[in-house]
Amino acid sequence: MAQPPTSYRATRLAVQARERFVSSLCDGLPALGKSLSGALDSQIRDVATHQVMQKRRDTWLHFRTLHQQWLDSVGQAWRDSAAAPLSGSEPSRNSASDALGELELVSEDVVENRLVGARLARAVAASAEHLLEAIRQRTKHLQGSELASTDVLRPEVACLAVVDQWLASGLSRDELDLVFDSLQEAVVQIVVPAYESVADLYDEQGVPDVAALRTHAVRAAGAAARAPGSFAAAGPTSGAGALPVPGGLSPASYGMATPPGMVAAGGVPYGVGPLEEARQRAQEVMFQLQHLLVQSSTGFSPVQAPPATMALTQALSSLQVQANAFYGSGMPPMVVGYAPQAVAHAATEVRQRAVELKEKAESASEKAIIEIVALMFQSILDEDRIPPSVRVWFARLQVPVLRVALGEPAFFNNADHPARRLIDRMGSCVLGFDANAISDSALEKEIRRVVQVVEQYPETGSKVFQIVLDEFEKFLASSLAQTQKTASEIVGVAQQMEQKETLTVQFTIELRTMLRDMPVRDEIRDFLFKTWAEVLAMSAVKFGQQDKETVAYKRIAADLVWASGAKPNRTERTQVIKALPAILERLRRGLVLIGIDGERQDAEVKVITDTLADAFVSKTAMISQARIDEMAERLANLEEFISDESMGDIPLSAENIEMLLGIDASTIEVIADTGAPVQTEALKRAHELPLGTWFTLDHNRGAARVQYVWHSERKQLHLFVAPNGQNYLFQVRRLAAYLQARLLAMEDVEGITVRATRNVLTKLNANPERLLH
Repeated sequence: MAQPPTSYRATRLAVQARERFVSSLCDGLPALGKSLSGALDSQIRDVATHQVMQKRRDTWLHFRTLHQQWLDSVGQAWRDSAAAPLSGSEPSRNSASDALGELELVSEDVVENRLVGARLARAVAASAEHLLEAIRQRTKHLQGSELASTDVLRPEVACLAVVDQWLASGLSRDELDLVFDSLQEAVVQIVVPAYESVADLYDEQGVPDVAALRTHAVRAAGAAARAPGSFAAAGPTSGAGALPVPGGLSPASYGMATPPGMVAAGGVPYGVGPLEEARQRAQEVMFQLQHLLVQSSTGFSPVQAPPATMALTQALSSLQVQANAFYGSGMPPMVVGYAPQAVAHAATEVRQRAVELKEKAESASEKAIIEIVALMFQSILDEDRIPPSVRVWFARLQVPVLRVALGEPAFFNNADHPARRLIDRMGSCVLGFDANAISDSALEKEIRRVVQVVEQYPETGSKVFQIVLDEFEKFLASSLAQTQKTASEIVGVAQQMEQKETLTVQFTIELRTMLRDMPVRDEIRDFLFKTWAEVLAMSAVKFGQQDKETVAYKRIAADLVWASGAKPNRTERTQVIKALPAILERLRRGLVLIGIDGERQDAEVKVITDTLADAFVSKTAMISQARIDEMAERLANLEEFISDESMGDIPLSAENIEMLLGIDASTIEVIADTGAPVQTEALKRAHELPLGTWFTLDHNRGAARVQYVWHSERKQLHLFVAPNGQNYLFQVRRLAAYLQARLLAMEDVEGITVRATRNVLTKLNANPERLLH
């Protein structure tokens, strides 16, 4: 197995793999078409606005007409890609003129197609990460070269054909957006089995699996690493502290997960935002750290925990006794003082503790881990953007983290390890606070509590880190917005606004359902849908669903429908005359509840009274009393029929908030939705932002530092607060637009543990001998 096979048989097998892959894909095309047809059938049955329902019907009809043409063209595109050359080499560029000759303008449609295709490919990669990596390596082994950029085995190539042919067949991009979620799920359902069929073929033909190829690669890398001077002579390759990566090895070669935002088959990055890019860089740092440990520690395996020797175990136990004494006898001056001298003292202790523990360590692995953890905490103590008091508390986590690092190799190859995530989250929340602002604050007290819990439960490994991380997240969700009076008031009102607007949409849908087959005048329909649904929602939020006020407003809706029906006999007209004053009085009270008064209220009431007047002369249709009673009963128990899902966007304005709060709105910047299109990925990121994180906001008045302190229950509203007390209330789609345009940028997108690890690599690059001394 010294050289990859490049014989005719191996090349032919690689061709057969593509043929089987495409054959499986094409076999799945009918299911793909059926899945989208079913999704569109379901959409046109769902109740929505007239405009949305019309768009769904048009898309349904258009898809029925063109879907077979689209499926046929997708199949042909896949077959054409299967015939592409096997080599992964790119054409040579012998001169600048050659390069310029190949330059071409790329249309916006082409770029947009690639982005949508990449989103589909990410979904495939997320469902079959290890399978993709295995096929890539086995195919590369067969043909002796990497997959070409146009190779159909790359998920981005197969998925791009789906998007390109959609538009080429005459279907529109808006129609694609309408069915994209269903399309993504359906594509995964046919592409993943196609990859499995390739893996089966390789198994049948005896192509070595990933484990065998990895063993060969690691042995070759190990031999190179043991060459004289190989580690000490190695220089940075990409950025500060970067170490050389063994040729041909991926993170998976060391038992590591492929970085999120990267497709395992070929390592093609799909990340569209800074978070994805940062996660990929973080995983690369973890990979370099693994490489360092393999090179420097004889017998160290990154996929097995090195058990601590007896002497080191006793030393760690002694430190645990000291920690218990620390919390049992009060806090010494170095923690209470919070002066920069306390940070310097903590750094000295971190270094001294590492020296003492390395003297007790008996294996190269133990010494290397002790040194790396100590260097990480020295780097954290050097983070001058973090207040000194917090850095001193972070330093106390050195020993608990060391215990985890000795027992759990995931700490060295996973940027999402609970210990790392806890430190990163606490660090991102305090980044940029001055010492006076955070001193003795609720946030600092919570960090103290977290550190104390971790120190006092050393035997639980990463579990205690995960537990306190979850608790810290709950603290952030409940406490951050309470630090300022204005912010807490905004939160209360914004939460009510979201609840009211959600209920308004839900009540409107229910009223539409009730009146669907009733002969009700358009004026009454419009009033109930556009105005009275909002009255019902406001009353439900303000008084409660079953409060007598809300019940009365529900009854008025039924009374209004009854009164607007034709009244051909005198008895019914008499009943309307008697009931009308109470109906109008309740209508006016309801309108006042949602801020409609004066001339606008008079205009609304006039439309109603004119319609009721027509009922007296039988210009409206009759509605049976049974239908009215049924409607009244359903309205009385409306909460049993509505769902709890967020629906629609919430109209916001600084004026409304000022009216509801009764405060000066000059400290509130309402950044409402403008209807501008946003990418699905950006919207997803907006829903997943971590509370407490600091951002740089580029808004009308210039750049400002803001902290993300709150989101509403359904994440339709998001609040950011600047140190000067200015509040920025975003609607979710506008927030996504700001993230997409990089107008809202996370200040600590990387995390302090990743920066600390990178600093460790830089120091060890310069002085590798310190690992074992």
